[in-house]
Amino acid sequence: MKEFVILAHNYVRPEVQRMADFVGDSLELARKVKEVDAEYIVFAGVDFMAEMAAILNPDKKVIHPDPCSKCAMAARIKAKDILKAKEKYPDAEVVTYINSSSEVKAVSDVICTSANAVKLVKSMKSNRIIFAPDKNLAHYVATQTDKEIIPVPENGCCPVHHALTLEDIARNLEGYPEAEVIVHPECTPEIIKLADFVGSTSALIRHIKETGAKTIIVGTEMGIISRMKRESPEKNIIPASKYLVCPDMKMITAEKVIKAMEQKGPIVHVDENVCQGARKALERMFELSTPER
Repeated sequence: MKEFVILAHNYVRPEVQRMADFVGDSLELARKVKEVDAEYIVFAGVDFMAEMAAILNPDKKVIHPDPCSKCAMAARIKAKDILKAKEKYPDAEVVTYINSSSEVKAVSDVICTSANAVKLVKSMKSNRIIFAPDKNLAHYVATQTDKEIIPVPENGCCPVHHALTLEDIARNLEGYPEAEVIVHPECTPEIIKLADFVGSTSALIRHIKETGAKTIIVGTEMGIISRMKRESPEKNIIPASKYLVCPDMKMITAEKVIKAMEQKGPIVHVDENVCQGARKALERMFELSTPER
């Protein structure tokens, strides 16, 4: 068994990604973290990701290099909001985006990621789905299924993706009219409607490798651009906006990762009662979704 394994999200700094043993999107990381054979899991990502690793690995120590690195979307919803929605819609099942706290996961029926949200919602028995906490992803899922999707909260979103505008896309297309536009489903419905391809970060990376387009405008957080360019050097990859930067992801630095490994902390702790419910919802996600190609 190794002493340390470093897992990193596609949005963290490029130098942190280069340090990592594995880099991926939320679904890839959720699957990978279950396979880790190490005493310490160093999770380079925001708070809910490190919590997820601790929930899925109760016998291992999970280190979060900067506990102040939090997800703005996850902070927009509390467990009480889900419980209130369940009272209002007792026939609905709760599908919660992985960008959520452990407490919110614990009162959900199943967890999803942007890579499997559509598949999971389609598999639900109920025709009415409470979907938390991203209204943009909820809208996208609604367009891809025949379910009634109820976003909770009404205005939950990722502030980074939500900030991408039609003007940003138009400005890039003026300079590169032949370019393909690919975006993350956390973007607004207007952006998604004009995109040539919509997908999770892993799907966006894969699409760039497979598409015949030579120039691609990418509408997602900037941290992924360096990996895209490294893995598809023959493509001209254009960030849709230089302002698509998650400040919390960027709080995870190489220096903090090294320091955390030296100090073997901070260790992530999740209340065991919360863990049980959250783990059940996460395990159901694995049961209902098969690995992407």
